[in-house]
Amino acid sequence: MSLTLNDIKHPKISTWVNEMIAMCEPDNVVVVDGSKEEYDALMQKCVKAGLATKLAKKENCYLFRSLPSDVARVESRTFISSVKEEDAGPTNHWIDPSELKQTMRKLYKGCMHGRTMYVIPFCMGPLGSPISKNGIEVTDSEYVVLNMDIMTRAGKKVLDIFNADVNAEFVPCLHSVGKPLRECESDNGIWPCADVEYKYITQFPEERLIWSYGSGYGGNALLGKKCFALRIATVLARDEGWLAEHMLILKLTNPKGEVKYVTGAFPSACGKTNLAMLIPTIPGWKVETIGDDIAWMKFGKDGRLYAINPEAGFFGVAPGTSAESNKNALISAEKNTIYTNCALTEDGDIWWEGIGYPAKGKLVDWKGKTRDALPKDKAPKGEEMAHPNARFTAPAKQCPCIAKEWEDPAGVPIDAILFGGRRPSTIPLVHQSLSWNHGVFLGSIVGSEITAASTIDASQVGKIRRDPFAILPFCGYNMGDYFKHWIEIGKKSTEDKLPKIFYVNWFRKDANNEKLPGGFMWPGYGDNSRVLAWIFDRCNGDNSNVVETAIGYMPKTLNTDGLADYYKETLPEILKVDVEGWKKELADVKENHYPKFGKHLPKELSDIIEMIQDRLNKA
Repeated sequence: MSLTLNDIKHPKISTWVNEMIAMCEPDNVVVVDGSKEEYDALMQKCVKAGLATKLAKKENCYLFRSLPSDVARVESRTFISSVKEEDAGPTNHWIDPSELKQTMRKLYKGCMHGRTMYVIPFCMGPLGSPISKNGIEVTDSEYVVLNMDIMTRAGKKVLDIFNADVNAEFVPCLHSVGKPLRECESDNGIWPCADVEYKYITQFPEERLIWSYGSGYGGNALLGKKCFALRIATVLARDEGWLAEHMLILKLTNPKGEVKYVTGAFPSACGKTNLAMLIPTIPGWKVETIGDDIAWMKFGKDGRLYAINPEAGFFGVAPGTSAESNKNALISAEKNTIYTNCALTEDGDIWWEGIGYPAKGKLVDWKGKTRDALPKDKAPKGEEMAHPNARFTAPAKQCPCIAKEWEDPAGVPIDAILFGGRRPSTIPLVHQSLSWNHGVFLGSIVGSEITAASTIDASQVGKIRRDPFAILPFCGYNMGDYFKHWIEIGKKSTEDKLPKIFYVNWFRKDANNEKLPGGFMWPGYGDNSRVLAWIFDRCNGDNSNVVETAIGYMPKTLNTDGLADYYKETLPEILKVDVEGWKKELADVKENHYPKFGKHLPKELSDIIEMIQDRLNKA
């Protein structure tokens, strides 16, 4: 099934690819066909080059290691290069597109000497879905090809779509690790990348164009992920009247067999993937996964929002994933999976901190150094066996709780949208917005409290790091205009057909209560199903267990059957309104958060603040 440039019949794609060949000057070009044979051959090429290690303990699984400078997103080198700086907004880095292209063209010139250029036709979303979008990624990294094969629908089946319609739109994505082999001679067992000052992860929103140079890692290089599915897609969604969101999608079934679909936006380290694959602790309830990271939502003819998961795989954070926190994720990654920057055990398995069992004997850490396992499986910060951002890339279809609808081209109708952050005080366990615009307000103030563990600046501890809609690093245009787009979406349908919006907080703490594990006032994990059950009932119009408060609708109580007594005792505290805390919250939003958006902040959100302040004053 091997493909060549002659197999590309779409004139615009053919022209663009040839322009990239002329600029990057690869030794040869391969058009990716997406076959198993091709995947296996590329993986063996990586093994032979010392870039990948086959895991003896897992079926068709491989471990890769990156350079220590190439282990995460590089936000300081990520740019929204819109024509006007104002359109990028205050939360994005901006460089004039003409200037940036001139700089990057010099870097790209000859950057693939000694390398193969791979041309990847790929689809974000189920093939044939009216919500899906297509792209072409050009790369000189086998690691990227292998991951894109898991994370997207890639290869001949997508090229056939392009060839059948020579006017079919596509998002062009150019990527290079930025290290010609003729300069560095070999990759020396870890993938190469450019020095930090030469890294660029650039989105040109007006052109729907992505250029990435100098990194081979994650969303910096797998350009279908954050670059396309969020930074470019948010612009497409704004212009076309839909939503591209950094959200999980789950299917929730109650004991009667009734179904609701829920999306959720949470900043990092707030349990997003865990919630998407949650195993309920209350009898008769069932959670299934549609997606764990990104949701694209468009209106159906009935006025409801329908969502697809545009990805075909999970690019999950490994450390902290265990049988307790996310058993389904572990099972998903048992075979046909790529591991990145995990530790390697003596018997050919992977290991990471928080996996739920101790390491034994000697391990090869993520930097390739052989070390003795630590007695308590804890290492000083910076000396972990697995990098804190170590990853697994696993096919979504392998997830034991994947919903049968996960590839439905029509998408699934969304009943509820959840927002949440890591907030040890003020924010209750759950509350529901009073209206769509109030829900947009809740999304706009999402954030997590800065802790001593997450900063070296003591003056920052206790402050709120805002991450509106959990999309702050991924919005492709001015965030104030993004808020306005959400308000406009609310005008396209009626409140009874729009999803209901909720704010949840699993992380309330009482550090003085010695009974509480970790000081947390709520057990979290599978017990979050108790909150989901209340949300389900609210979506059904059940008013029997609800009270209207100054900040929104809240449950009178929740199902506590089987919970430890100390959680039953703390529940009333996390289900009440902290009036003084909320007054401070609104003051912080008004004085420190909203002003940065200037004239782009919608008046509707300022009106919501006044409304909530008035309700709190009367509480």
